[in-house]
Amino acid sequence: MFVRVYKEEIIEGLQKAANIIPLRTGAAYLRSIWLKAESSRLEILSTDSNIEFRGSSPAEVVKEGLVGVPGRHFVELLKRLPSGMLSLRVDDDAPVMHIEQGRRKYKLAVNDATWFQKFADFPEEGAVIWSGDILQEIIDRIAYCIGDEGTDALACFFMKPAPEGRIEASGMNGHQFAMFSFTNDELRALLPEEGILIQKKYLNELKKWLGVEEINLNISDKRLFLRTEGGRESFSMPMSSYQYPDYTVFISRLSESGISRLKLSREETQDALQRIAIFNTENNRCAYFDLSDKEAVMTAQGQDFGSASESLDAEYSGNVNKIAFPTSNMLTILEHYSSPELTLSMTGAEGPCGITGVDDKDYLVILMPMKILDDATYSEEQI
Repeated sequence: MFVRVYKEEIIEGLQKAANIIPLRTGAAYLRSIWLKAESSRLEILSTDSNIEFRGSSPAEVVKEGLVGVPGRHFVELLKRLPSGMLSLRVDDDAPVMHIEQGRRKYKLAVNDATWFQKFADFPEEGAVIWSGDILQEIIDRIAYCIGDEGTDALACFFMKPAPEGRIEASGMNGHQFAMFSFTNDELRALLPEEGILIQKKYLNELKKWLGVEEINLNISDKRLFLRTEGGRESFSMPMSSYQYPDYTVFISRLSESGISRLKLSREETQDALQRIAIFNTENNRCAYFDLSDKEAVMTAQGQDFGSASESLDAEYSGNVNKIAFPTSNMLTILEHYSSPELTLSMTGAEGPCGITGVDDKDYLVILMPMKILDDATYSEEQI
């Protein structure tokens, strides 16, 4: 292989490729970034055996070829070089890449093309166009509710076609649930009826790759494919085959009779919770809400070092007099809303609580309250 290419044309793709490869573990094949020189393009490929990244840049190809370079070393070297033309050459008689830029010369060991395993090609038929920043926003508003551990459905991002021409994206971890509903007719037609599941561990890398531009998206039997609209980069990951829980069971409880509703200022509640959190301990990490018609009093007991009490103006109707929520969970949830006022719909002191806002009409979070055993202890409830 022998190719000349400008550093500024390939460095962004190389950094994205390096984000995927394992740092120390895995076979040399997985720790490599693969460079494929063909026609007038240099293709960049990397994988962790699940996620696959492909990038393509214009280049002067003197001799076509495919070779694997030590990914992180290669990227770190190129990051420290100035902009300008690079010469990348691998001789047939030695497993070494010669990297030259002016009077700078380097050598890196390479892996032979026989180690390379073919990547899945982007399926062209039926691909749809979507906005990358909208997908990123949906992931941001869902991911924090997805379980961090395990390989079951609760560690997955779920998206499925819903009634009335909508799509529902959701995630849950047993104690909280988030759902964002939106319309996209072409994407809805592409989704299988049972929906798709993507493990949370792949979402972070997907978010790093996503930009604000439009993307092409497609689905095969086993993989989700995304590609920049110009085709310069593509990203794919496996889909999981777990059965996602039927979340309509607990969502439906929010519309039953006897629901208690509390309306609060989002910003005032956030400010108060941040102060309440100072008094939380490892054994008592919740905020207690004492509720009356026009007031919500939040308290926390710091046990050995003090206590806190704050009164907030509120609109309240219902029969739940006292309820407790994990303070840090509530703060994280409120950060993902933009509405100035939020409504908490409580099915009971120990039942699911739905959080909604007028300016976040497509967004719902359900949080399970803590079971209050006495004034200073509680236990977690599952959805």
